[in-house]
Amino acid sequence: MSIYKLLLLPGDGIGPEISAEAEKVLALLNEAGVARFEVERGLVGGAAYDAHKQAISEADMTRALEADAVLLAAVGGPKWDGVPYDLRPESGLLRLRKDLGLFANLRPAICYAALADASSLKRDIVDGLDIMIVRELTGGVYFGEPKEITDLGNGQKRAVDTQVYETYEIERIGRVAFEMARKRGNKVTSSEKSNVMKSGYLWREVITALHKREYADVKLEHMLADALAMQLVRWPKQFDVVVTDNLFGDMLSDEAAMLTGSLGMLPSASLGAADEKGKRHAMYEPCHGSAPDIAGKGIANPIAMIGSLGMALRYSFDLPKAADAIDAAIANVLAKGLRTADIKGDAPSTVSTKEMGDAIVAELKKTLS
Repeated sequence: MSIYKLLLLPGDGIGPEISAEAEKVLALLNEAGVARFEVERGLVGGAAYDAHKQAISEADMTRALEADAVLLAAVGGPKWDGVPYDLRPESGLLRLRKDLGLFANLRPAICYAALADASSLKRDIVDGLDIMIVRELTGGVYFGEPKEITDLGNGQKRAVDTQVYETYEIERIGRVAFEMARKRGNKVTSSEKSNVMKSGYLWREVITALHKREYADVKLEHMLADALAMQLVRWPKQFDVVVTDNLFGDMLSDEAAMLTGSLGMLPSASLGAADEKGKRHAMYEPCHGSAPDIAGKGIANPIAMIGSLGMALRYSFDLPKAADAIDAAIANVLAKGLRTADIKGDAPSTVSTKEMGDAIVAELKKTLS
């Protein structure tokens, strides 16, 4: 039996609650003999700051580097609004992405048939939706220098964030998108703001050249980020794979998430470059935040967290059948009408975080037994 080392970082807010449901799935996978998962637990975000006065400790950073994959729930909350900028909970997440070299963020937006009416758009617009947003994750304005606030005197300040991309960064995320498209609908939409940003102009130039040189068999279109945002709510099913930079990817993927009915439904994978043995650093996390307003109430949706574990099975552990089984278990539970509060729609009642997790485990057990 294959043995995998997984670092679990529950983080803040609803993180510990949804992590507990993912751990139930891991326990079932171990029990069913799918693989042996050795789980270590660490702290990140506000929880780490409270314990270590750091957004992630050096010890937990080392564990992340040594793990076969990292499973993270959520970070942040108003409790830590007053901490120094460099120590804010989100800086732990950014360090994990940077130090692990997680340049490729995969954010699927899939609308389950049972949830089409929970979307803010009409059923015919979203039913059957299946988009993969490929977001560059370690470059751009989030990491560019200089990044500073300067006191100009007389009560005036100047804030600077720098959008920076180099050719190799654009090429490697482009390759991820084109390779993924070949396994899906064979279409890539590359998005930037080449009309007003030099980084966007370079992005379009590099993606165009890469396509011509290596991926001419894949259909490529370019679309400005603001136009793509509009098209996502006009007719989202026109898209297959969308590749974009760090900032636009952050915003567009959250918009795509709401097309599916709830941000609580979307998992994500963040992948590094493969080494000579084909292994890569990877981190998996829900697209939603820590939702401090509902933390501790037992009503959070654990589906994105469990789905993120499913993506880990697919991309880090080479267990596609188990990943498919998790996806099917989620779909079956939704088809039976079970709903957490965020996806209630017209359902007569809702289930708790624990009840949703238990239902998914029960469905998965049928497949694995």
